[in-house]
Amino acid sequence: MTQTDVLTLGESMMRLTPPGFLRIEQTRSFDIWVGGTESNTAVGLARLGMNAAWLSRLPATPMGRYISNRVGQYGVDVSNVVWANEEERLGIYFHEKAQAPRASEIIYDRRDSAMSRMKPEDLPEGLFETGGARLLHLTGITLAISESARETAQAAIERAKAAGFRVSFDTNYRSKLWSGAEAVERCEHALSRADVIFCPLGDYQVMYGEANAADAIEALSEKYPASLIVMTLGADGAQARAPEGETLRQPAILAGEVGRIGGGDAFTAGFLYAWLTFGDIELALKWGVAMSAHKYTIPGDLPLVDRAAVAALVAGAAGGGLIR
Repeated sequence: MTQTDVLTLGESMMRLTPPGFLRIEQTRSFDIWVGGTESNTAVGLARLGMNAAWLSRLPATPMGRYISNRVGQYGVDVSNVVWANEEERLGIYFHEKAQAPRASEIIYDRRDSAMSRMKPEDLPEGLFETGGARLLHLTGITLAISESARETAQAAIERAKAAGFRVSFDTNYRSKLWSGAEAVERCEHALSRADVIFCPLGDYQVMYGEANAADAIEALSEKYPASLIVMTLGADGAQARAPEGETLRQPAILAGEVGRIGGGDAFTAGFLYAWLTFGDIELALKWGVAMSAHKYTIPGDLPLVDRAAVAALVAGAAGGGLIR
């Protein structure tokens, strides 16, 4: 049996977007995409050649199967998805694309979704055995959508740690799901147990207060001294700090913006791929920003990258200059 490199757990939704830059109120059709931060990350890892699995709970309806089929077609193992009955619902979100000065808008319709009803007893026992996976990846979104989803995520973390998996956690703050203070309180268990913490600078500022990049990563390192801290900085790139190590910085790679959604998930996939494969944090930062830059050029949520192209971009970034 092939070992899973990374197991992810979380909700994926159907995304409906008016074509072009039409407003929702004027469109006559929608483009359909699949989006969910954990499944986006799993697809990115699979595209880079890793064995990635995605665990979730979906309704046994055509819409639920659509999600599973789309994630699975890109090489992600979806065999352990928990299937709810046909009366449950799939989370949906609407994305109205815009250009300045009009802002793009996201509207969620995910309340009481099948994934929000997932319970710890839904976790497949066989997934959390010693040697079953190298790493479990989760995000704050799963903790935010419901109490039972949060309990499920916490149970998954404990089972993963008991089985010898490493754990990575991305705060992935969403203001439409909870407040910064709620996120701090409810993410504490995951943050305290994570071997790798992904926390964008913007998330840090909402959750813990205003700070520059240097002070923010220093504070997180002091709060979670046993964790590798990884912090994305938007247009300024990313930084990382290992326990008792120095802070490493990587500039952003400029990219044309075609599909911004999922860029952070692509970064996570690139970082985890290189960290697990090469054990090199500096190189992992380069793979992260290269993956994110490539994702910006791809419509939809999923990072359908070509590994050789990302590797070439990494080589260019390693050579010292930005790729324009």
